Amino acid sequence: MSSTTAHPVPERLLAEFPIPAYEDWRKLVEAELKGAPFDKKMFTATPEGITLHPIYRAEDTAGLAHVNSWPGFTPYVRGTRASGYTGEPWAVAQEITATTPEDFNQAALNSISRGLNALNIVVDQATRNGHDPDSAGPSEVGIGGLSIASLADLERALAGVELGKTFLYIRTGASALPFAALLTGLCWRRQKPVTALRGCVEMDPLGVLAHEGKLPQSLAGAYREMAALTKWAAINAPQLQTICIHSRPWHDAGANAVEELAFTLATALEYFREMNQRGLAVDTVAAQTRLSITVGSQFFMEIAKLRALRMLWSRLVASLDGSEVAQKATLHVRTALWNKTVCDPYNNLLRTTVEAFAGVLGGADSLQVGAFDETIRPADDFSRRLARNTQMILQKECQLTDVVDPAGGSWYVESLTADLAQRAWKLFQEVEKLGGMAAALRAGFPQQKAAASALEKIKGVTRRRDSIVGVNQYANPKEKPLEVPAATPDVFQKRRSQQIAAYRMSLDDADNAVVLRELARMVEADETQLFVNAIAAAERGATLGELTRSLRIRDAAPEVITPVCLTRAAAPIEGLRAAMNRQPQRAKVFLCNMGSLKEHKARADFSRGFFSVGGFDVASPAGFKTPQDAAAAFGKSGARVAVICSTDDNYPTLVPTLVPLLHAAVPEVIVVLAGYPTDHIAALKAAGVDEFIHIRADVLETLRLIQLQLGIS
Repeated sequence: MSSTTAHPVPERLLAEFPIPAYEDWRKLVEAELKGAPFDKKMFTATPEGITLHPIYRAEDTAGLAHVNSWPGFTPYVRGTRASGYTGEPWAVAQEITATTPEDFNQAALNSISRGLNALNIVVDQATRNGHDPDSAGPSEVGIGGLSIASLADLERALAGVELGKTFLYIRTGASALPFAALLTGLCWRRQKPVTALRGCVEMDPLGVLAHEGKLPQSLAGAYREMAALTKWAAINAPQLQTICIHSRPWHDAGANAVEELAFTLATALEYFREMNQRGLAVDTVAAQTRLSITVGSQFFMEIAKLRALRMLWSRLVASLDGSEVAQKATLHVRTALWNKTVCDPYNNLLRTTVEAFAGVLGGADSLQVGAFDETIRPADDFSRRLARNTQMILQKECQLTDVVDPAGGSWYVESLTADLAQRAWKLFQEVEKLGGMAAALRAGFPQQKAAASALEKIKGVTRRRDSIVGVNQYANPKEKPLEVPAATPDVFQKRRSQQIAAYRMSLDDADNAVVLRELARMVEADETQLFVNAIAAAERGATLGELTRSLRIRDAAPEVITPVCLTRAAAPIEGLRAAMNRQPQRAKVFLCNMGSLKEHKARADFSRGFFSVGGFDVASPAGFKTPQDAAAAFGKSGARVAVICSTDDNYPTLVPTLVPLLHAAVPEVIVVLAGYPTDHIAALKAAGVDEFIHIRADVLETLRLIQLQLGIS
């Protein structure tokens, strides 16, 4: 069956009603715009350089070949399975970031009993880098994930977990081979066939290099490990993937969707080339690769992004002579951190729900919904449960598994998908002209593109063109921050070091002899034998660090580049709130509301919202009839910041009278004017106005300056 077979034209419902012409609709819109230009008001530019139309029609998808494709057929825009989720829903793959094997096991078993069917294991930095706790610093052990150093640790972490039944997605960064050896050793111990292992023990060296700026080994050494593990897994554990390309370094650094797609694709091509040079065929590498894609709050853009990625993956693999089966992308979707907040954190529940919904409509194979408090503290049972239940509601209550590709056929989504794919492929080709993704990273090209996009996005937030509810709009300066458990990294690292030392001492002489023999063989082994020796050493007691040292004893120096900056759009403004929260009491702002309610209310409301963003305590009394009354009340308020709120017509006469009275009441007053009457700015400044707040003002820059003037840093 051809993937581009034309669909039959359905009989039009309610055919007796005429179809309105586009021109007729436009005339009605222009009448309602009352003279405002249609092209300026009704079209929206996105960060990707795409112009969104106010309405989409069949004409917008004319000529798009993928529109006539079917789910399960190339180019897989509509999904890689013909039955969609009707046969098998997406895997619920919630991250568990517990630090000890025992705590992880408790959280894992609890989550599995309540709907989780894929363990998404985040390990700490020491484990990712292949270091034992006694060879790592306190900031690397147990921070942000699970500490694993031995087969005994892994045994405790996965006690009661059926290895053949539960998917395991293990975030091992650039250093998967030693951890995979421990996992395979556990299979041997349990007398489970390794062919039963399902999931992914991840290697993504370019992703780690992009966001950390360095690797725990050389890039060539990372590719050697990747090839050795992939060769073994392709034959012995074909359901266990070994390569995972993360888009998070780009999404959570502020890159737009085009950049995210292009850099993900360029990373994939780099891995294909490197593995091919080491004897791995395209189909083998494709089957062993998983794409982990971060989705944000731009609902339709994110749906289109996932659809475009499947199309681009199919095109890339086909260009490398990969089979149609190899052209099927495996997509794991994760909700973003870029748009999450520390302030008003329960709003994050709504954000992740929208993102999860987009991920499902976009065709995720597995899904991770971030906990609402993940920007603040490690998730606990409560926040993990809410995140997990977000997925369960989408699966069990929303009937999303009953329809195959519900977004398919939307003129808007299909047009957006094509635009994204076209622009991403063009940028991907630019990366290729630089010599591929590794060369581009060394040159700083992707980092610069992401930084430029992030800067524009953050400007949109600080100038309040783009809203982050609870942060730059509708802020609640009186909210009580969530409690954060005290961290004791030194104590934890010392305890883990003692545990691993005791573990080494517990091995008998026979086990030690086997470990030493197999570690020595690893040093000389080729890629075919390397992982076999690692498994034998791990099963008899070798630690993660010992495996890693033998693996890299002859490795070259690690590569160092300038990394991207992972951040959050809300972080700069939240810094203002954090600075205010450190004060003995919040700084006060007094609104000098002058005249009638009609004259001052709009600007008083605006001013209250503006200063609440920075955590100020805003007093907004009823309107004052005279400047003398306003100045007297200000003097009694205890505030140093006075905001004059009235009309542009009143300001030329009001300000010269009121400002001297404010200075007389409080000599160190900071005078702010609500509004920006263009024709009178110079005169108002001369009269003593220090700052102007208005709809185009940069709230971050303005409030930071005022905080500094108040001695708040």
